[in-house]
Amino acid sequence: MILKTPVAILIIRIALLLMFSSFAVFVSADLLLWLTVPGVPELITQIGLATLLSAFTLLLITGVLAITRLIIASCFDYFSAKQRFQRRVLFIQTKRDQLRRLFYFKTVQINYVNQLKRNRLLNRNNRQHIRSLSNAIDKDLLSIKQQLSKATYLQLQHENVQYRNQLDINALLKLQQKIATIG
Repeated sequence: MILKTPVAILIIRIALLLMFSSFAVFVSADLLLWLTVPGVPELITQIGLATLLSAFTLLLITGVLAITRLIIASCFDYFSAKQRFQRRVLFIQTKRDQLRRLFYFKTVQINYVNQLKRNRLLNRNNRQHIRSLSNAIDKDLLSIKQQLSKATYLQLQHENVQYRNQLDINALLKLQQKIATIG
């Protein structure tokens, strides 16, 4: 963006030209040193170093200016009305999605808790019915106790207690029918 402007390209070309010319100066200093010309190679080396340093300084300053311009442009863009509006819309969408997820999970939680309560009530109701059926079987057993042998009576009473403890309503119903056929 900023580095693609004609001024930036021109500055980069000048810096590269300075750098290559400094290399040419270094080569000429080496050539003069090889020819054993006194004093001139040191001066040319100093000129080459200054040229190379100016090339790098120019590149560094150009880079710092480009980065500064980018930062300033980004700040203006960030605080522009369009960006503020876009951030606000994204915030509202995120909040809406968060509330939807919260509603979904609250619904799942409420359904789970209600199902647990229903299961507890159903189990309590089943135990209550089993207990009342077992009490009815006990009354039926007491009413026909005279007709049964002691072993049969104890066996039927034991089955009643066993099925009640196992919460086996089908077995209790069969036991009640069995007792009704005996009586």
